[in-house]
Amino acid sequence: MLDLFLQASFIILILVTLIWGISVIIKDVSIVDLFWGMGFVIVNAFYFYNSGDLYQRKILLLVLVSLWGLRLSVYLSWRNIGKGEDFRYQNFRRKYGIKRYWWFSYFQVFLLQGALILLVSLPLLGVNIESAAEGLNWMDYLGILVFIIGFTFEAGGDYQLAKFKKNPKNKGQVLSTGFWKYTRHPNYFGDSAVWWSFGIFSIAAASYWTVIGSILMTFIIIKISGVSLIEKSLNETKPQYKEYIEKTNSFFPWFPKK
Repeated sequence: MLDLFLQASFIILILVTLIWGISVIIKDVSIVDLFWGMGFVIVNAFYFYNSGDLYQRKILLLVLVSLWGLRLSVYLSWRNIGKGEDFRYQNFRRKYGIKRYWWFSYFQVFLLQGALILLVSLPLLGVNIESAAEGLNWMDYLGILVFIIGFTFEAGGDYQLAKFKKNPKNKGQVLSTGFWKYTRHPNYFGDSAVWWSFGIFSIAAASYWTVIGSILMTFIIIKISGVSLIEKSLNETKPQYKEYIEKTNSFFPWFPKK
């Protein structure tokens, strides 16, 4: 297991270094976000092809991770390309110095994201290493159900938000219909649920400790780069967001409060 992890680490190191080099040339750190989903697809594919026999659970995981990661990378590419550098990285440039950020970003953004990909993907390593020939069990079917729920919320939430933003009449307004009626962050909830489905698959394969990858992903989504960051920004830019907060759950979907 350690050998595969170290080999995958070397591959990710090469890839994030190449992407960093491109970001320096085009002066846009945002391209790292386009690699996020694909990074997991690459790591999981590497584990799949280098971990022995082709068991059902491993094949199922390969399909689901590829579906999730490719959709996310395609969506972020469609959303971000041509729109300039994301405000987060622009703030980092000003904070850490425009002249030195070209090399500082390698450590602060690219190496960090590469390390997170490797740690979050631990359930994928567990499934590929520990799966046996017995086939799927009831936990695998639970994992499939959780994945379907998560993928539906994530992809559906992204689609509804993109459609909402496309209408000029909605500028400055708050989306509160569809999935967004039941949670303020359906895409982040869905992302977390997808990774818990991968954690369930790892438990089904009797690889328990690797679930820390699912825990880490949920922590990142809620506390670091997802929910908390967006909430702060929307509270500052959209006055009606406070009313939306009062009646809509933050993360887990539930019926609106009266």
